[in-house]
Amino acid sequence: MFAAAIFDMDGLLIDSERPIMAAWIEAARTLDIELSHSEYLQVVGLATAESELILAGLLGGAEAYRHAVAHVRRLLQLERSDGTPLFPIKPGAGELLAALRARGTRCAVASSSTSAQIRTCLESIDVLHHFEAFAGGDEVARAKPDPALYRLAAERLGVAPADCIAFEDSENGARAALAAGLRVVIVPDLKHPPAAVIAQAFHVLESLHDAMAHLPRWFPGMRVA
Repeated sequence: MFAAAIFDMDGLLIDSERPIMAAWIEAARTLDIELSHSEYLQVVGLATAESELILAGLLGGAEAYRHAVAHVRRLLQLERSDGTPLFPIKPGAGELLAALRARGTRCAVASSSTSAQIRTCLESIDVLHHFEAFAGGDEVARAKPDPALYRLAAERLGVAPADCIAFEDSENGARAALAAGLRVVIVPDLKHPPAAVIAQAFHVLESLHDAMAHLPRWFPGMRVA
């Protein structure tokens, strides 16, 4: 039915949203500010420039934001001092990618992270080899929900957007994929997309594990040795 799968990365393939949120909450405390989960969730799925404005407002201005950024970076760096990946793989991701590869399904990543960050993160969880193409936020003029990232990923695969399924966790990501002409499978993470976006989804899953049962219908493809 579909020729290719295009994946978001943060919150979908890697469990990055939780440790990043925890780091920001801890950084806010160094400024004597109690940043709540609900306040932080305002920035999940937003482009960097938008999230910077919101966080600066929550933390008391640009100087406070710069202090918090430095603290967040230190905290996240400490987490991988034992040699483990900075962000662990999400449940079901490795299994799904291996199954798609076995079916001969072409895969790409369309992420607001930079191209270098994409490759580093995916290599750290040993799934980089499953992907043929990448589209990073540093390669397009506008971030999600603009469709540019998904259009670029499909173009690099050489597959029409209508022949692709996008796997997404966020509202902006889902809107971007829909605007680009892809079908969207939503796997919610920290912040569930609103009902209006869920209603437009091709399917909604609790985890990537649940996608396995749908592969024979979604990606009938040719099995490869």
